[in-house]
Amino acid sequence: MKAWYLLYCKPRGEARAQQNLALQEIETYLPTFPEEKLQKGQVTIRRVSLFPSYLFVYFDPQVTSVARIHSTRGVIRIVGCKELMTAIDDSVIQRIKMREHKLMSKLLPESIAPPEMVQGENICFTEGPFAELEGVFDESNGEKRCFVLFELMGNQQRVAVNKSAISRLDKK
Repeated sequence: MKAWYLLYCKPRGEARAQQNLALQEIETYLPTFPEEKLQKGQVTIRRVSLFPSYLFVYFDPQVTSVARIHSTRGVIRIVGCKELMTAIDDSVIQRIKMREHKLMSKLLPESIAPPEMVQGENICFTEGPFAELEGVFDESNGEKRCFVLFELMGNQQRVAVNKSAISRLDKK
């Protein structure tokens, strides 16, 4: 009967083992979590293995040879495979998948940056000395700053501010 089993893989080899098992049409599951990393001044999100060097595999030992799994490139052995194989309950795998999905859904919406503001777009200051004043986005000045035009005492002023201190003005 098909069941989930845990594979121990070569260091940082779980992705390779997963790929080679997929070529043999054997179902696998590699739990990952999102990790933010700052590279060249930009935050990137990459998926990192939740259990480094481990991979879940779904197969029937009566149909697929255990030796075939062990000889797959990237795999070292099936955990707990001495005389009697230890299957993992489906509910455990489902709970891991649900937690993985929750982690991804929590991080990704915050990490996806809104589209860049364009010249002439109406903005509102959200913090600082000009809080709650309205202005017009002029241009970006690096990754974290920008120039904004606003009217002060009858004259149009151009100021450099942090992008985090402004927000798009809601269209009415």
